[in-house]
Amino acid sequence: MSAASTPPATGWASPLRRGMLLFAAMFVIVVAVGIIQGTASILLILTQATAFALIALGLNIQWGYGGLFNFAIMGFLMVGGASTVFLSYPVNMAFWQSEGPMMLGRALAAFLVGVALVVLARRVDRIGITGKWRTAIIALAWFAGYVIYRTQIDPAAAYIESTAGFVGGLGLHPVLGWLFGGLVSAVIAFYIGKISLGLRTDYLAIATIGISEILRALIKNMDWLTRGTMTVSPMPWPTPLPQQLQATGMSIPDSFMYARLMFLGIAVLFLVVAFILVQRAYGGPWGRMMRAIRDNHISAGSMGKDVTGRQLELFIFGSILMGIGGAILATFTQIFDPSGYQPINHTFMIWVMVIVGGAGNNWGVVLGAFLIYIVWVISDPLAQLIFLNLSQLTSAIGWGAIPEIDSRALQMRVFVLGVVITIALRYAPKGLIPEVVRRG
Repeated sequence: MSAASTPPATGWASPLRRGMLLFAAMFVIVVAVGIIQGTASILLILTQATAFALIALGLNIQWGYGGLFNFAIMGFLMVGGASTVFLSYPVNMAFWQSEGPMMLGRALAAFLVGVALVVLARRVDRIGITGKWRTAIIALAWFAGYVIYRTQIDPAAAYIESTAGFVGGLGLHPVLGWLFGGLVSAVIAFYIGKISLGLRTDYLAIATIGISEILRALIKNMDWLTRGTMTVSPMPWPTPLPQQLQATGMSIPDSFMYARLMFLGIAVLFLVVAFILVQRAYGGPWGRMMRAIRDNHISAGSMGKDVTGRQLELFIFGSILMGIGGAILATFTQIFDPSGYQPINHTFMIWVMVIVGGAGNNWGVVLGAFLIYIVWVISDPLAQLIFLNLSQLTSAIGWGAIPEIDSRALQMRVFVLGVVITIALRYAPKGLIPEVVRRG
């Protein structure tokens, strides 16, 4: 299942058979859930699972290929969602017809002035200023640049929030918004990687957790740009909405089914293209180099490989897929709500998908993403059904009904997720479809 040189006949038969059986079992689960919950419901689950598979594929690039502990996944999902809001949400004419654009232009000019001050301060050693004096000048330049920028952005933000509410979007096609989300995530990942990729293992994990919270705080509080906690809705779809299909005379059940099916088709296309590109890259010389760096970065560095540079590539590539996946999720749900992003849903669950599926194996990660997300979704109604039956039993024997069944069933999601990962690590510690490194 892993792309590399041609293996001996005995080396690949068992993993291939195992993978085919697991995907067949996954197909049976999907069909069973579709029969129980309906076609429209399973299409909703599959569309969201496809977006999560794309995100998990990005984490697999970082962790499975390079051993990078990235816990800033939620931050990149929010960046992707905010980016597609800016590009594809309808134009806010109240903003463009006000003084807001001019004030933001002055804020941008102030930002560029601050950047220029810092760049010039870092080069004062060329005129003979070194040591502590150079450090003091750089610190002073940062402070001056910050003050200059804040003197322009603060009144601009206050004016926009009090008049137009927020900037709004550019009204472009949502697919362009998805690609823009990946681009913005790549730029942010570049600077994050330049700062933090010198750290190793748990230190990198701690740093990325902090970065994720910084990104969440920025997006949540920049009301003038992202509308913050007031949310942005409805987000436009790249395909016709159910309401648009209903306007043509289609029935309500059919409209939801066909609308979600068309959206799913575009999401699957993104996943397939990303999967093919990543699979081919990992199966070539670049992939072998990345495995060498992952397994022993010291030895790889002694052989002349730019370890930090190659890890920065992995970090950027993985973050692009996370940004695109986050944009797809925000578009599909038709709402961008920074308060709705939670670490358990948008970081921990992605890690479970990669670990259970098989880190380093793209097929395993896709399988793990669909399996874990379906388990996550159906565990709530299944737990409610169990609790209701138990409540009837306890009431019949005089013990009283079980209180707060809805909240208890919702909490069972975390319990079920913990059970799944525990069983997986016990019986398949390398994942359901582990990485297969083939040597010719």
